[in-house]
Amino acid sequence: MGKTGVVGIVILQMCWQWMGSSEGQRLVARLDLPPPLTGPESLAFDSIGGGPYTGISDGRLLKFENGTFLEFAYTSPIRNKTTCDGTSDQPETCGRPLGLGFNNRTQEWYIADAYQGLVKVPSYGGRPTQLLTSIQGRPFRFLDALDIDPSTGIVYFTEASANYQLKDMQQLLSSGDSSGSLLSYDPGTGQARVLLRNLALAGGVALSGDGSFVLVTEFLANRVIRFWLTGPLQNTSQVFMLLPGRPDNIKRNPRGEFWIAVNTPLGPPSTTAFWPLGYRVNSSGFILQIVPLTQLYQNQEVSEVHEYNGAFYSGSLLAPYATIFTP
Repeated sequence: MGKTGVVGIVILQMCWQWMGSSEGQRLVARLDLPPPLTGPESLAFDSIGGGPYTGISDGRLLKFENGTFLEFAYTSPIRNKTTCDGTSDQPETCGRPLGLGFNNRTQEWYIADAYQGLVKVPSYGGRPTQLLTSIQGRPFRFLDALDIDPSTGIVYFTEASANYQLKDMQQLLSSGDSSGSLLSYDPGTGQARVLLRNLALAGGVALSGDGSFVLVTEFLANRVIRFWLTGPLQNTSQVFMLLPGRPDNIKRNPRGEFWIAVNTPLGPPSTTAFWPLGYRVNSSGFILQIVPLTQLYQNQEVSEVHEYNGAFYSGSLLAPYATIFTP
């Protein structure tokens, strides 16, 4: 383990009392999904600040506009509204969009769908185009998160597991599986690459502000890995930081820092009860702030903390809402 990880744990211990219970964190608005829908796992905004946009449990992408979520797009080319009405459990047909991001240069949405692979959608929404459903001849099992390099357009994305699907999550959590990957896709050439293998449930991914490295979370290993894209360590990886809980999505803020959604299990590995937290760290892995999110989600998992245009948003794979809050 590198010095960064050790320092991170020490700072965590020092911050425990400072963090307190949850008095500094306040719900500003709850962005409810239309019932019975759930799971705004990740949030994103378009080039003019519209949104947030999010993927939900019935396979659609929604846009929050004028105080409500409206249908915007979908990710499965075989989706039909009769089957995919939010009450059936057919994600292979309906799709399940998780990570998403907007390419400001091309005005296109890129989506990591757990069942449909890497997908893109026009800026105005509507029908999807499937870009990747496999890598090196092997079909994807469970795509999760993505981030886009604003200068090159390269999409960095994760496959959580090559052995389990999203619907197998409870088995995956207790499996010790380490078949996840960090990958990249170049829209200019159509080339896809595997950057890292053998990740223990590859979750969130975030590019650094200068584009020199990309971070990927390992949900089952309680850590974040840094993969160098440029410089003397190019194409190598190292432990960026260790965490006392399961890290999910990671998002860069406007200052080049990162917000990591972390869930500390309140029981055995297969538990469904967690202490949800948001960690703000700098580009060296030093913890700057820890925000308890129990007022927002009680003991449910939080999947993302997203700082955008001076506001703070959170998402969850299980909850029927997203939030705006103050840390």
